[in-house]
Amino acid sequence: LLFDSKVPFFFFFYYFVSEVLLVFVVKQETPMVAGAAVAAAALAGRYGILAWQAFKARPPAARMRRFYEGGFQTAMTRREAALILGVRERVVAEKVKEAHRRVMVANHPDAGGSHYLASKINEAKDILLGKSNNSGSAF
Repeated sequence: LLFDSKVPFFFFFYYFVSEVLLVFVVKQETPMVAGAAVAAAALAGRYGILAWQAFKARPPAARMRRFYEGGFQTAMTRREAALILGVRERVVAEKVKEAHRRVMVANHPDAGGSHYLASKINEAKDILLGKSNNSGSAF
C-alpha cells in the first residue's frame, strides 16, 4: 500500500508524472499522456480516500482536558489540593501562589463566586505550601 510506505506518496507522484510528461510529450504521444494523467489522478484519489479514512478512524484527541468527576473529600489531600489549583503535587511555592491567584480571581465571593469554593481554594493553597495540617475548611 502506498499509504503505509516509508517514502511519502507525493514524491512518488511528482517523479512519476514528471517522467511520463518528459517521455511522452517529447514523442508527442498525446493519448498515452492522457492515460498516464488519468492513472495518476486515480492514484492520487485513492491515496486521498485512504488518508481521509485513516483520519476519521483515529482515536479522539487526548489534548481535551477532563474535569475531576467527584466531590470534595472530608480531609483534603495533596492530590486533591493540586487538582483544585490545577498544578502538580510537587511544585514550587511561586507556582502555587500564581495558581491560587488565578483560581481565586475566577471564584472570589465578591465577584459572584461561592464562599465554600473560596475556602476550599484557600485550603488547597495552604496544603500545598505546608501551612496546614489537614484541619479542614470552615464549612
